[in-house]
Amino acid sequence: MDYFRPISMTDPARPEGALPLAGGWCWFDRAEHLTRAGSRGLVAASELPEDVRHRLTAPRAPLAGLSLDAPRLMGILNVTPDSFSDGGRFHAPDRALAHARAMAEAGAEILDIGGESTRPGSADVEREEEIARTAPVIAALKEGGLRVPVSIDTRKSAVAVAALDAGAEIVNDVAALGYDPDLAALVARRGVPVCLMHAQGTPATMQADPRYDNVLLDVYDFLAERIAAAEAAGIPRERIIVDPGIGFGKTVAHNLALLRGLSIFHGLGCAVLLGASRKRFIGAIAGCGAEARADLRVPGTVAVTLAGVAQGVQIHRVHDIVEAKQALRLWLAATQGEEP
Repeated sequence: MDYFRPISMTDPARPEGALPLAGGWCWFDRAEHLTRAGSRGLVAASELPEDVRHRLTAPRAPLAGLSLDAPRLMGILNVTPDSFSDGGRFHAPDRALAHARAMAEAGAEILDIGGESTRPGSADVEREEEIARTAPVIAALKEGGLRVPVSIDTRKSAVAVAALDAGAEIVNDVAALGYDPDLAALVARRGVPVCLMHAQGTPATMQADPRYDNVLLDVYDFLAERIAAAEAAGIPRERIIVDPGIGFGKTVAHNLALLRGLSIFHGLGCAVLLGASRKRFIGAIAGCGAEARADLRVPGTVAVTLAGVAQGVQIHRVHDIVEAKQALRLWLAATQGEEP
């Protein structure tokens, strides 16, 4: 099989014949031709197969009313007692509501609310408990006038039903519709966007010696298969987001290979989400105490986020909205000449 990784550019000196990347802020005039046997070098964008060129260039459809012609920030709200990143700081409903509102005011354009920790080694949460943690918070936010879209981070159809009934507009499934056989039909029936994420193994086992033949191409193939399954269930491609699953069954080397090759995922014809915020690999590389403390990984998260923006990634799932928003504004001003 042939794969094409567009060489993403943002320079204002754009050559004639350069193509827009996913209808966004980046462009490309070359792509790396990859196969399972290795790289076959660069090809001109004009020489790409027509179907490949279309998927790489077509503007992505808006999601929950949010256009994807600019990078968007998704704020993380873990209403769990055992999150790796915040240690359960927002498990109490009043704290969760206050933090969600603060993220929206700071510039979060989507809020992703989850009631089950998926940190390495975590155990499953009963669906009734997950519903009790998430649905009341979503309902209170919507009743309080929150205007940004809310995403429910769950693998379970019952949790998604309660969240959608409470006002959520997006389903974010770390199991890519492979955990609960009823979730795909629910998403199709409700007509909402869904994020399909790659993971090797379950949260309890995923970091037990993960291995790949070629992590970039293996993850690409997995997501292509899950997109096909979602379409077969009645979910159109324009409502699908893909997430390569940084940190979910990956070593530091695997994560870095995915980050270097992120632009390949535009070839799936879907919006791309990057969720690397405060992940352990950032601490492993950064050092300076960040190995053991997730709260010291914010600068590293910003660096990884901007690397994704430079490859046209549309949605960035982060904990620290103020820092990410500031970095994004400066990046856009420096590279695109855009001022707030």
